[in-house]
Amino acid sequence: MQKHVLVFATLLFATSLLAQKDEYKIAAIGFYNLENLFDTLDNPDINDADFLPGGRLHWDNDKYWKKQANMAKVISQLATDKTPDGVAILGVAEIENRVVLEDLVRQPALKDRNYQIVHFDSPDERGIDVGLLYQPKYFTVLSARALPVTLPEKDSSFDFTRDVLYVAGQFDGEPLHVFVNHWPSRSGGESASAWRRAEASRVCRVVVDSLLQTDPNAKIMVMGDLNDDPNNKSVAQVMRAVRSADKMKTGELYNPMYDMFLNGDGTLAYRDAWNLFDQVIVSKGFVWKKAGGWQFFKPAVFRQPWMFQEEGAFRGYPLRTFVGDIFLNGYSDHLPVYLFLVKRK
Repeated sequence: MQKHVLVFATLLFATSLLAQKDEYKIAAIGFYNLENLFDTLDNPDINDADFLPGGRLHWDNDKYWKKQANMAKVISQLATDKTPDGVAILGVAEIENRVVLEDLVRQPALKDRNYQIVHFDSPDERGIDVGLLYQPKYFTVLSARALPVTLPEKDSSFDFTRDVLYVAGQFDGEPLHVFVNHWPSRSGGESASAWRRAEASRVCRVVVDSLLQTDPNAKIMVMGDLNDDPNNKSVAQVMRAVRSADKMKTGELYNPMYDMFLNGDGTLAYRDAWNLFDQVIVSKGFVWKKAGGWQFFKPAVFRQPWMFQEEGAFRGYPLRTFVGDIFLNGYSDHLPVYLFLVKRK
């Protein structure tokens, strides 16, 4: 019964918003796994052999710039059905370095938005990082740091994966905390690797807890490719991201994509099934109206017909850059996600 009440209230709010759209500002914040956005230069510190002109994938300038244009095409269209500015902030994953992001934001489809970059090199053995793009007309960065995720092995050594990127700033004059994540994969099996994602979640959650202790209404977004669905332990229990906004307990976060997942929505396909690994999770400050300011409106998974493979064994899957070593000139094996926020003018 409470779920139906929440759905009705959300629809009522949406109807009210549409009827009074001139009284509200709207903005969008999202996340996109760019699937192996590597440059063509050899970096001896990482394993980028496949993404070199002489490597297995014959990764050359022609393929690189096609990939950049394709990524920019997708990003340029995110959220433009509600705001001409598109996404004000975009977390990204699977990028090799800052240079590829600099090339991305200069693409013709994006250059007029003046996206700025936050990035740190991470110790990931694949050589991929996370990053943040933002439009300075919306967001001002006050501080940023990388939160290391170290994974203890049985032989007392440590494995390293992507850092969690933590960025604090002012979003249209309001304090905002953003965490960009790319948790360890399910390599070795979902169950056997679950502890790795739980550890990455814990690293992020520790800082989230410290922020909420200082300000229980702090506006926090946890986004990323979590390599787990909303109902998995790393998300639902460690991150404490719950399904219902009206049942939140102290310290819990709200996962607006939980119901989308239960309804069969997803961001990547594997063995003819969909997972919703890419998520944007918010704190109580975004759903408790008494907090004022920017409030959560609704989530979205961006999909267009041209983003999907039309034939072959992977028909209906996201059209990616490569299948095996065959260049498809596609986009990513993940679909981007974003949230709309609203604020009374």
